[in-house]
Amino acid sequence: MSLIENSLEKLRRAAAGSKIAGAAARREPVAVLREPAAASEPRYLHPRAAIDLARLRAHGYLPHAAQERRFADWCHRLKRPLIHRALLPDAAEDARSILLTSALPGDGKTFITLNLALSMARERDISVLLVDGDLPRAHLSGLLGIQQEPGLLNALRDEQLEVEPLVHDTDVPGLQIMSAGGPAEGTTELIASERMREIAARLIGLDSRRLILFDSPPLLVSAEARALVAVPGQLVLVTRAGHTPQRAVVDAIAHIDKKKLHGLVINDAYVGSQHGYYDYNYDYSSERAPSR
Repeated sequence: MSLIENSLEKLRRAAAGSKIAGAAARREPVAVLREPAAASEPRYLHPRAAIDLARLRAHGYLPHAAQERRFADWCHRLKRPLIHRALLPDAAEDARSILLTSALPGDGKTFITLNLALSMARERDISVLLVDGDLPRAHLSGLLGIQQEPGLLNALRDEQLEVEPLVHDTDVPGLQIMSAGGPAEGTTELIASERMREIAARLIGLDSRRLILFDSPPLLVSAEARALVAVPGQLVLVTRAGHTPQRAVVDAIAHIDKKKLHGLVINDAYVGSQHGYYDYNYDYSSERAPSR
């Protein structure tokens, strides 16, 4: 008789004369034999930030009211396979970190990233942490009103600084944000360091429900972006119909690990896409964003 069977038999005999003990004996064996729980991670009190949706819409970072339903359906199609890969039982932990980048400025990357984060935040089984990884510009931090707050760069510079308190809760349920942080020299080297991977792993490890969404600089004009694409487990490349040249798309893909590339977004898909510039045979899905 095995050790587990022995233990259960003793429990059954001890419970024979007691209804209460008998009820306990009918529980799952794992409840009896479970190892003592390890000390839980500390609970952090995050600062809070309000998301001004009216301001974002006024500046063109949310779709027009008439396009909301259609755009919500499109975001659902984009996020579903990303979430599915992140939550697979055998998925690597870094699959829960997702980076959106583009080939060139003006491709609409921040627009797509912000709307994807808001869509993911509506999910019932996950939360999303939106990180401004565009360290040279910190554009997303400015849009969200946290440009003066410490963030990713501060944690990269100071290895003694705990990263989780730099996360902001928001008034959008399921959405947290982190700023790019204060200016620093050598940002490319900081991103390429082991400390960057430790930060990403720490943010994922503290919350099993959390997905991280990084907003990245454009690949072809930023050394920081080319360092950052090595960190997350999933990548999405944003292009813009009628704006991103074919050569730029090919060159951007050359900087990306093809195994991590799980999305090609064609922004403003109803403008100038009739020439087939975006018809590539790489192993990723292609999504066309509705014209705003």
